Amino acid sequence: MAGADGVPWWRDAVFYQVYVRSFADSDGDGLGDLPGITSRLRYLCDLGVDAVWITPFYPSPQHDAGYDVADYRSVDPRFGRLEDVDALLARAHDLGLRVVVDLVPNHTSSEHVWFRQALAAGPGSPERARYLFRKGRGPGGDRPPNNWESVFGGPAWTRVDDPTPGSGSRGEWYLHLFDRSQPDLDWRNPEVPAMFEEVLRFWLDRGVDGFRVDVAHGLFKVESLRDQRGIPAGGGDLPSDREERSMVAREARDEPMWDQPEVHEVYRSWRGVLEEYSGDRMAVAEAWTQTPQSMARYVRPDELHQAFNFAWLLAPWSASAFADVVRGTLAAVAPVGAAPTWVLSNHDVVRHPTRYGGGSRGLARARAATLTMLALPGSAYVYQGEELGLEEVDVPPESRQDPYWFRTGKVGRDGARVPIPWRGTRSPYGFGPRGASPWLPMPDDWAQLTVAAQRRDPGSTWSFYRDALRARRRVARDGDDVELVEGRSTVLHLRRGGLTVLCNCGTRPVRLPAGEVVLASGRLERGLLPPDTAIWLV
Repeated sequence: MAGADGVPWWRDAVFYQVYVRSFADSDGDGLGDLPGITSRLRYLCDLGVDAVWITPFYPSPQHDAGYDVADYRSVDPRFGRLEDVDALLARAHDLGLRVVVDLVPNHTSSEHVWFRQALAAGPGSPERARYLFRKGRGPGGDRPPNNWESVFGGPAWTRVDDPTPGSGSRGEWYLHLFDRSQPDLDWRNPEVPAMFEEVLRFWLDRGVDGFRVDVAHGLFKVESLRDQRGIPAGGGDLPSDREERSMVAREARDEPMWDQPEVHEVYRSWRGVLEEYSGDRMAVAEAWTQTPQSMARYVRPDELHQAFNFAWLLAPWSASAFADVVRGTLAAVAPVGAAPTWVLSNHDVVRHPTRYGGGSRGLARARAATLTMLALPGSAYVYQGEELGLEEVDVPPESRQDPYWFRTGKVGRDGARVPIPWRGTRSPYGFGPRGASPWLPMPDDWAQLTVAAQRRDPGSTWSFYRDALRARRRVARDGDDVELVEGRSTVLHLRRGGLTVLCNCGTRPVRLPAGEVVLASGRLERGLLPPDTAIWLV
């Protein structure tokens, strides 16, 4: 429910993303699980977050780490049982933590009962109408129906065999904007929204506090499924959308498969469902839109409550770039009365200490960016392990499991998904029972990065995150107005109420304005703010 001031809990909450496979393994099978998460909820309270977002734990063949869902209303035995969800929710709520679960509405697993029925039923059937099956182009329909590319590389279409026994002929193609094991649903078919409303109610009835909506911008495609304009014939050198967006901001381009206007009716309907339940239930969109203005459409008053602000994540280490993101984000959400969100890392992108250069410099910049982010109005999302200063891991090719790696031969996302270290001097660092091998190998040099080691060190990144989250509760909730102070081109200088924030993105120390130091991301030098350091003053 709303706090004493009437503000919904989610509006300025700090969410901690738990990548279920890599958080805590309770049974020694090398995979994190729900009982493991429950056993570590006290840790999240000690850190100081307000809510937990848990990635998919539903039955799945795990071709894409659970984002290929075979049953939306159950739990994969590798992660536990429905009773374990209930126990997790009860423990979290006892501790004052909210719980948000992942919802994957753009596509199902190819092992979902609907898709198995679609393959068996054949062209023109009601079963196939739940997905996007089409005839191919060219002689014999041997070419895909259009030129769309998969986010994971290669064509976004796969051809199936004709289901007629003994025919031996090839049949229609189905659309998959991700892996071939993730067929896209046709949201113009009324059975699809009806099913997902039932899914929403199933988890709301069990007590979840909200949903993170995967690929929220992808549910509807241009109805004609026309070619994407400006793309070479056959796709050719089109870079992966996910790879491209995790590296740099994009120039606007024709995208008939993303961010279509019809999607907003779905979220208006979902908002109505959420408001039937007490406790300020919420939903946050993962919507990779092209502008802050298009992102803001998802958080109009009758749609979703939040949308991830990826502009902050995509910005380079630059005071002017950060200022542009703050200015553009606040301007975009103000007309719709929404609160912004801020995020620096998640399970789909390179960890931000590595993006900022790696090593001691990358970590210093990561801490400075985090402190700056936590001063801004709205919600912040923290990805597990960033509070330990973990960098991207170079996972050996033989151990990689990301479908993007298998489809393109490029490194992919496994390096951000390695299990986090809890204690000890060698793998699995307390992630699971002694001797159990984690699903991705953990580095040999993480002994000083474990939770246990860092909690003993007041100068550690973990201690910095704890102190920053405590300080945020005290001094960083003073209204939504932010003033960007013009001055040095290499320093981001902003004020929010009585709080002053400086982030030095330059190469020389700078003088501090008057004020009492609340917290700095690194050591000050004779009263000066060093490069790659941020500070809060009151």
